[in-house]
Amino acid sequence: MNNYLIFSDEDEQWGLAVTTVGHQKIEQHQNYPPENHPTAYMFESDKGRILNEYQLLYITDGNGIFTYGDEKESCLIKEGKMIFLRPGVWHSYKPMENEGWNEYWIGFKGDIINKIVQEGFFLNQTPIFNIGFNERIVDLYLKAIEIANEERAGYQQALSGIVMHILGLMYYRDKTRDFVDEELIQKINKAKIIMREGICKKMTAEEIAKRMNISYSGFRRAFKEYTGSSPSQYMLELKLNEAKLMLSTTTQSVKQISYSLNFDNPDYFAIFFKKRTGFTPIEYRTNSLDRS
Repeated sequence: MNNYLIFSDEDEQWGLAVTTVGHQKIEQHQNYPPENHPTAYMFESDKGRILNEYQLLYITDGNGIFTYGDEKESCLIKEGKMIFLRPGVWHSYKPMENEGWNEYWIGFKGDIINKIVQEGFFLNQTPIFNIGFNERIVDLYLKAIEIANEERAGYQQALSGIVMHILGLMYYRDKTRDFVDEELIQKINKAKIIMREGICKKMTAEEIAKRMNISYSGFRRAFKEYTGSSPSQYMLELKLNEAKLMLSTTTQSVKQISYSLNFDNPDYFAIFFKKRTGFTPIEYRTNSLDRS
């Protein structure tokens, strides 16, 4: 899932233009970068590349190697890290071959980010930011992808706002995580991302707890204390939000949406949806079309 975008002189005058945004899952032993990379962004991991733009690369699953700079310094990139790629700086990265990884990226350029960097922000740090697992940042990437897919008037300005939001959260999380993030909180945040990325998969809270290497009872208790809802309730809310999106932006039938989100049956989905929204799925779709 990726977009390589065009922008006008007016978009550049705004001060920040987005060039690319996307997300992809790299499986074990899969070639990297994948063959669908466009020529301007393609590189061989042993030769690296130099970009003429900034990019924010967020790894939410898996580990890899990042190499950068004239000295070609290499370091391990673990899940929960964000790489801030800068124009004119040689770099290369790749997932561990026997692991693969899950990556989100957004590329951008403009006077606003140039000024931020020139003022000294980010300059005295390595390009790697330890932000942990943050569902809000994943949401921002997914929203950027959605907006880029639509390409409506003013979409570049909306995307520039998302870039600034991600940058601010990256800076904040990196500065404060040592004071607020404990191991259990990281596991909960990781679990929330797993739930979001697996929204169309059949998974249980027990399976997620096992993946986090903690007991289900401990996971459920900690998750509810931290988020205000149980893991199962949280997953249902994610499915509800996805169902709203699918009803308002696709022509899939209620039955198709129900099965794609792994509800037991369409009748249960319809009852659940009305109980939570006050509308049947058909009523919600009709109202959404009337508002558009």
